[in-house]
Amino acid sequence: MSLAILKSRALAGMEAPEVTVEVHLANGLPAFNMVGLPETEVKESKDRVRAAILNSRFEFPSRRITVNLAPADLPKESGRFDLPIALGILAASGQIPADRLADYEYAGELSLSGELRPIRGALAMTFALTRKDGKAQRGFILPKESAAEAALVAGASIYPASDLLQVCAHLSGLEPLSRQAGDTAVSRPHYADMADVKGQSSAKRALEVAAAGGHSVLMIGPPGTGKSMLAMRFTGLLPPLTEEEALESAALQSLTGSFKPEKWRARMFRAPHHTASGVALVGGGSVPRPGEISLAHHGVLFLDELPEFERKVLEVLREPLESGRITISRAARQSDFPARFQLIAAMNPCLCGYLGHKVRACRCTPDAVVRYRDRISGPLLDRIDMQIEVPALDQDEIATAPDGEPTLVIANRVAKARDLQRIRQQSTNTDLNGAEIDRYCTPDEKGAALLKNAMTRLGWSARAYHRVLKVARTIADLENAQTVSSAHIAEAIGCRRGLGRAD
Repeated sequence: MSLAILKSRALAGMEAPEVTVEVHLANGLPAFNMVGLPETEVKESKDRVRAAILNSRFEFPSRRITVNLAPADLPKESGRFDLPIALGILAASGQIPADRLADYEYAGELSLSGELRPIRGALAMTFALTRKDGKAQRGFILPKESAAEAALVAGASIYPASDLLQVCAHLSGLEPLSRQAGDTAVSRPHYADMADVKGQSSAKRALEVAAAGGHSVLMIGPPGTGKSMLAMRFTGLLPPLTEEEALESAALQSLTGSFKPEKWRARMFRAPHHTASGVALVGGGSVPRPGEISLAHHGVLFLDELPEFERKVLEVLREPLESGRITISRAARQSDFPARFQLIAAMNPCLCGYLGHKVRACRCTPDAVVRYRDRISGPLLDRIDMQIEVPALDQDEIATAPDGEPTLVIANRVAKARDLQRIRQQSTNTDLNGAEIDRYCTPDEKGAALLKNAMTRLGWSARAYHRVLKVARTIADLENAQTVSSAHIAEAIGCRRGLGRAD
């Protein structure tokens, strides 16, 4: 036959649409033409495929070769189409049988020697392959280094191969490829222990509330008070990922080539440096890729030294904090990425860092303190549920402070509160909408009066009012209380007064 048809996958944001690779051989002067909106990396596959076929001891046909990547309006990028193009040429020229090509999908970059190199997005492609009905209709032949992550998707049939010869031997029925076994054993990942942090009981309590309800937190305190230590141990307080959440998180890591199978079911902890750009934070590029907020999906995004980030960079967080998604629009394409992360931020109270310190005097003028804090806009600050102080400890407090509760003990209380929320509303408290807040978070009479008074004195917006109610609902859940009382409201108000007036 002079025509071969194979299936592969492209990447378009979180989606991995099916691509049909059509290879046709015709008489005429030797030529190698590729159509179907290929990017530069795909066009360069001509030379890789030719060398790989020859070095695998096959004959490269001296005919007019046309490769069509359909659909034609979908941009194709990366070297993952090398393998299906090479197989299509071999099948169209009669060097391997074509009757089993339709049983599989193919993706893999070829070296000049014919070896298969790992590809980006293997798990995302396999996830898309099984998304329709939970079971793949075709097997997937991938490079050996990419097969382990792809096999994490239940219902997928993954066949790893080391080189082009192995794939050809499999399709010819000479040496069948072994199916990759998926290692999806559930084990709690190792996280640093909260017991390592001396003192700071109020901050630990606030982080427990944040973990139980999925709330965002801003910690304000002088240098060396343990803000970064607390943030790095926060991930261990969160419940284990469900299989669906783990797949979504792993698929996003796979899109950037950063996923490691040993991190399966571990919540991501992303801590970008304060010099990060807006594109690095939310994603982008001519071929849109996920940024830090998407890589922290179902995990934690830690922004240390929050005022040191450029203001325009911080402003891009506004919409994702509300919606849990980010849409990246470019002239040629648009990509949508999930970004349901939990924000933990830390900052000093002033430029020198020692405003309100017990021993060291602050050198900043009131105007300098205001300018420093104004680096964080009011609308962004309004979207952060909890703003807490992490005060400096004196030497005696550090020396005599008992060991804190282990992470596992706190995590058990968090898990029970999350279970209550799942049974009651099928979501965490931070995701409650207006009608659900009225239904589940209505405080008692004293609590309502206390909240009204705080809103009037502090000039809170309606958003801040609702966020305090959500935090109060979480505090009640930790106590297994049915109603939100004045004590819960009072604690929730206290968790939102960390960034007070400079004077």
